[in-house]
Amino acid sequence: MILIYTEKITNRIKYIFHLIFDGILYSEISLTNNLEEFQQHEGIKISYGREPIADELFFASINLLFERGISHHDLVFIEHRDIPVFFPVYHPQSALPFDYFAFAFYMVSRYEEYLPYKKDEYGRFGASESIAYQKGFLNKPVVNILALELKDILTKKYPDFNPKIPGFQFTPTIDIDAAWAYRQKGLFRTLGGYAASLLRLDFKEIKLRTRVLAGLDPDPFDTYDFLLNIHRKYKLQPIFFILFASYGLNDKNISVRNLKFHTLIKSLADYAKVGIHPSYNSNLVTKKLRLEIEQLTKVLNREVTKSRQHFLMLRLPSTYRNLINLDIRDDYSMGFASQPGFRAGICSTFNFYDLDLDAETKLRVHPFTFMEGTLRDYMNLDAEAALKIIRTLIKEVKDVNGTFIPIWHNESLSDKKRWAGWQNLYTEMIKMATS
Repeated sequence: MILIYTEKITNRIKYIFHLIFDGILYSEISLTNNLEEFQQHEGIKISYGREPIADELFFASINLLFERGISHHDLVFIEHRDIPVFFPVYHPQSALPFDYFAFAFYMVSRYEEYLPYKKDEYGRFGASESIAYQKGFLNKPVVNILALELKDILTKKYPDFNPKIPGFQFTPTIDIDAAWAYRQKGLFRTLGGYAASLLRLDFKEIKLRTRVLAGLDPDPFDTYDFLLNIHRKYKLQPIFFILFASYGLNDKNISVRNLKFHTLIKSLADYAKVGIHPSYNSNLVTKKLRLEIEQLTKVLNREVTKSRQHFLMLRLPSTYRNLINLDIRDDYSMGFASQPGFRAGICSTFNFYDLDLDAETKLRVHPFTFMEGTLRDYMNLDAEAALKIIRTLIKEVKDVNGTFIPIWHNESLSDKKRWAGWQNLYTEMIKMATS
């Protein structure tokens, strides 16, 4: 057991020290502000503050973890092991030249997202606004990387320190925004689809729609057998997030009353976990979120506890508070739509810390690493170029024994039109992740 001394034990200190030691390094710690207890302890000792106590491992601190409230911090950057880090400290006995614990808290709590920022077209905190993107370390799980350096520092000082850290984990996740491209759309939407194709003089689309509706060709978005087979082959348990909402400008799945849609959802739940994909409009009207969860719960006949925001509409802290109030326990929205990488600088699961309330919550945040639409639509990459980025991201997560969570859609696995070649890319990704 590691005993950690600090003059004042705040909620922020309890949160980040337990996240780093319990959540990443799998090491038991105890926090104390009792100087006598600390001095008498004969095991591994760490002090965190302005000055060391004796010959323990000492980490100099800044004030962030001792503060309450949210305020602007002028971030000063230094280069540490090729990573631009902030919150430098200047004590000669400090084991690190910056306050790693404050740095990690700032990143994981998403402190910068509580400060004024320029919203993107959907009202989101965009990748370009983030410190990680601006300083060039968005593609590195810096909190995990530096936690392993902390482990090495501890081992050098205390050779008996040898935590049993679990290995790399992989969780494929699939969003179902539109269960089928042509089927089960209803008369008016089907006629509207024909009319739109006719206006574009897209006769190939008209022919394909007709053949699918006549049962002569499979629906392009019906990739469920492919997903079932590949996940079973590699013994993976995926998570499907279902958009189960009223039709709207940005919410265009099948009707929630459609029985074939219900059957599909139940069949997915037979071999995978199923969560809610809260609609775009549910961010504007909270009652919609409650209704969507209740409706999906009724279809599944089981509690719905997982979620990922449609359009990745994550606004802190309101989005997470709404989920907590409706008993959602796990969210998979932590990442950016426009760039791959690590929005919170971490590839391990962590509890959401509500900065406004200055308190840790029970909501588990599962950061995703990339979305295929980011690579295809935002970055304009073909499958071959996308594979190179995915390979690099998998290696980054494997190197720190993290959890690799990608986002795909049933649509992108159709191997049709703009997604030609991406079904094979999905297979290659799984091979790399499971090798």
